[in-house]
Amino acid sequence: MSSPAPARPRPVHRAADLLAAYLPGSFYYSSARGVLLADGVHSHVRGATGNRAAAAAEALEAAVLAGVENPVVVGAIGFRPDSGSSLIVPAVVRRAGAPDALAAGLDAGGRATAGTAERDSVDSAKGGAESRRAGGTDNRTSWTVVPRPAPEVYAESVRRAVDLIADGELRKVVLARALDLVGEQGVSVQQLLSDLVLADPAAHAFAVDVSEPGDPAPRTLVGASPELLVSRKGDVVTANPLAGSRRRTGEPARDAQAIAELRVSEKDLNEHALVAAQVAEVLGRYCTELDVPEQPDVIGTPTMWHLSTRITGRVGPGGPSSLELAEALHPTPAVCGVPVGLARDTIAQLEPEDRGYYAGLVGWTDLAGDGEWVVTIRCAEVSGRTARLFAGAGVVAGSDPAAELAETSAKFGTLLRALGAEGVA
Repeated sequence: MSSPAPARPRPVHRAADLLAAYLPGSFYYSSARGVLLADGVHSHVRGATGNRAAAAAEALEAAVLAGVENPVVVGAIGFRPDSGSSLIVPAVVRRAGAPDALAAGLDAGGRATAGTAERDSVDSAKGGAESRRAGGTDNRTSWTVVPRPAPEVYAESVRRAVDLIADGELRKVVLARALDLVGEQGVSVQQLLSDLVLADPAAHAFAVDVSEPGDPAPRTLVGASPELLVSRKGDVVTANPLAGSRRRTGEPARDAQAIAELRVSEKDLNEHALVAAQVAEVLGRYCTELDVPEQPDVIGTPTMWHLSTRITGRVGPGGPSSLELAEALHPTPAVCGVPVGLARDTIAQLEPEDRGYYAGLVGWTDLAGDGEWVVTIRCAEVSGRTARLFAGAGVVAGSDPAAELAETSAKFGTLLRALGAEGVA
């Protein structure tokens, strides 16, 4: 009997090469776990809310029978139960290591300083960005900004939410507002994605086609989320809910003060505790072990500081897939409220714009159930010359409308900076 053929190794790619290879319609996702770039559609994943994990498992099994090697399901799911989803089994998937090397090879001035491999990788990413700018796809342009709703209307909605919390069962509700940025030319998703990744390689960056029939132009959800909804790797499950925020200024003294305030703020600590408790309760239904820190930590992005609790657990053999866990967790109080049903109804009552995919989830899952899903915040839906940005703030007893308005303005900063439109929120 002849010996079996050796397993073919997976192609090895570099993070910057995959970032540079992104094209409109591709699915891109990067985090500390690695980079995934998917192209083409082998099959669409159907399924209603609560049944998408089962539909994904069936699609993956069918893909194996069809000869797809190492199939994955990728895509995004919207905020509301009746929202759409864009889950597919792609035709081609390429992977690379974490995009940290993009930053590791750059000094404070953005110049390559690392060894040859890292330098080539950085040059690939920067070269792709520069060629797009040379081709007229730079997003640095004049913007017309339309707030939805007007800032004073948003502040009034916060006041109404505080009154509802004082009067009834509602304990927390997250209210969001949107900005429509309309440029003089089409918004380059490739450039926006590259700028987001290069600005913060540690973020969960993503770009996913969420076009629907009847859209006048292709529509892409693109962002850099700091919030891990849930990941599964083997039997290890991790979630990292965030709630309680301060603006990051880049001035050491002011940032140190912001961090100190977050650590002792009764309002922020209570808001965060609501989120962490619910995430732990949901994961506790599935995990044989669960570790929940007693006190939150503080983590930073280029624009914000957040209270953070990293929850880890283990699942037994045949345990839930990453998508099943994500469906069970969604929406967390970090983007919705407590109790969830009442908070959702309050959001529908007080928010003038449909959130669409904002405050939903985006990520991937594979045949073994491994995968990673993040909350779709710090994101925009891009179509033609328009980028619609969303940002929200958690309203609890004692919330100040002016402070919540300022928090949303700060959270817009991630996308506004990448679009060259700082200061418009």
